[in-house]
Amino acid sequence: MTASHLLVPVPIPDRVAALIGSCIPPHILQAEFDAYCAAREVRRFRGPRLGVEDRADREQALSELARANKVLAAHDPRLAVLPGSPF
Repeated sequence: MTASHLLVPVPIPDRVAALIGSCIPPHILQAEFDAYCAAREVRRFRGPRLGVEDRADREQALSELARANKVLAAHDPRLAVLPGSPF
């Protein structure tokens, strides 16, 4: 038996990734890309001493993440991306 936390991530060849991507609707792929970008932006703006502009940028990124997650969750709830989740 293997535990999931002991598994080593293995890179997927480009042709396999393209095959997987061709089976997923384009708007879902775009929403996944947008969600990961927004999650990365949210992580950039953390800490107790954010300026007004940084807080506004963080809120904008959270809004974009929520919008992308809404599309992803409509397709499959397990696809939703959390702001603190690793890629």
